[in-house]
Amino acid sequence: MSQIHDLTALEQAAAIRRGELSGIEIVEHYLARIHAHSDTVGAFVTVTADHAREQAGALDRVPPGTRTRRHPGPLYGVPVAIKDLTLTAGVRTTFGSAAFADYVPSVDADVVRLLRAAGTVSLGKTTAAELGCSLYTEGEVAPPARNPWDLACTAGGSSGGAAAAVAAGLVPFAQGSDGGGSCRIPAALCGLVGYKPTRGVVSGGPLGAGGFGLPSHGPIARTVADAAAMLDAMAVPVPGEPYLAPPPPPGGHLAAARRADPGRLRIGRFTTPMLADEPVHPDCLAAVDTAAALLADAGHEVVDVPAPLGPDLWPLFETVWYVLALAPVPPEREARLLPLTRLLRRRGNAISAATLVATLAELQVQVRRAMHAVAGLDLLLCPTLSAPQAPVGWFTETGDPAEDFDRQRRFSPYCAVFNVTGQPSVSVPVAQSTAGQPVGILLTGRSGADATVLATAAQLEERTGWPGRHPEIWRAGPSATVKASEPERAGGVARSTTPDVR
Repeated sequence: MSQIHDLTALEQAAAIRRGELSGIEIVEHYLARIHAHSDTVGAFVTVTADHAREQAGALDRVPPGTRTRRHPGPLYGVPVAIKDLTLTAGVRTTFGSAAFADYVPSVDADVVRLLRAAGTVSLGKTTAAELGCSLYTEGEVAPPARNPWDLACTAGGSSGGAAAAVAAGLVPFAQGSDGGGSCRIPAALCGLVGYKPTRGVVSGGPLGAGGFGLPSHGPIARTVADAAAMLDAMAVPVPGEPYLAPPPPPGGHLAAARRADPGRLRIGRFTTPMLADEPVHPDCLAAVDTAAALLADAGHEVVDVPAPLGPDLWPLFETVWYVLALAPVPPEREARLLPLTRLLRRRGNAISAATLVATLAELQVQVRRAMHAVAGLDLLLCPTLSAPQAPVGWFTETGDPAEDFDRQRRFSPYCAVFNVTGQPSVSVPVAQSTAGQPVGILLTGRSGADATVLATAAQLEERTGWPGRHPEIWRAGPSATVKASEPERAGGVARSTTPDVR
């Protein structure tokens, strides 16, 4: 018997449309799993159970004939989770920090508003790295985000709780944000799809100054199609954004993912780390080889190319990262920040305006050179990370925040480059390590070519068969059974008359 959480987000929405499942049934199923497993994997910092029930009930009461008019798109009634860095009106939003443990915003981020308008139902806030500063999620306001595939290992960051929740079957997909790899890193570690869209595709409003173009909201999902559907819900033009969005693809991003046919592409393959001179784990190299072979078998031309940027980019990137750590914090609460955050903020405060302007100018020079170097390529293929996993506590074990930060650079020497360039970039799971843990690869496209990236990722996903693989916790109760083994092919699921909730 299939479980409700075996269904993808799109399949759950289809079951609601056919009347086979109600939104409230799906919400109750996930709330039971969150109650049972969230603390184990460190997924949620705040669960909004009552509000989710109210919202799902209200959506269930809307007459079927008017649902798409009120909430256009294919995600009506599907649960989602919002990252704890993302403003959510009336809901505790801690930014992953004890310094904001009781903060409740009065406004929604645009992506929260847009996801609600699409008919999704938020189950709460997922754990995040403090102020988004690290690629692991081990703060003081919630348990550390652990990898559902191996609880001794990190789920990554800064969207670690989002990835842990999706991989453990606590929510079908989740909103994340990515300023230096923060959607793609957790996705790679947890065997998921993590997508960073082209700069400007998704609004960063209503607050903030755009973070020099580095951060973007993005989806974390089990399948490329689910990620694309969530991207469509968020990629709605909002006036006043600082970066111009490229035209949307015909039919939307979901249509591109469903086609899974980008045409014949020229794909540049490289494995040399870009932000650190760091040896790459054989399992990560093997994953790139696997992806390259599958893409070549699909008819693409895969050629070896030099890395478009190198370690000389790091001093420029870290300067900007230090400044980005200077989010407003009341002076009396600075002492409650983690050692790494305090270090980054001290360094950020020491950077003059002149230095920052010069750094941004030099970054743009390097981006232009890199884009000229790869102009003949449709996509880039490289590892997501330099190693398949890292234990919880490994980054902080020396007690030296400077060493912590350097370990992060060496662990993730690829992702942040594409935040600097603004290109669309996705981590796709393609293999398992020798220890049985997921290993992802990065596909990165030309700016504005999100449809090409998603279609190729979906094409690769079809050839790996990855979405059917799950960690052991996936089968742990409580669960509600549904009568379907292949819901997408069979056209639906049949609701069991007595849900098996254990």
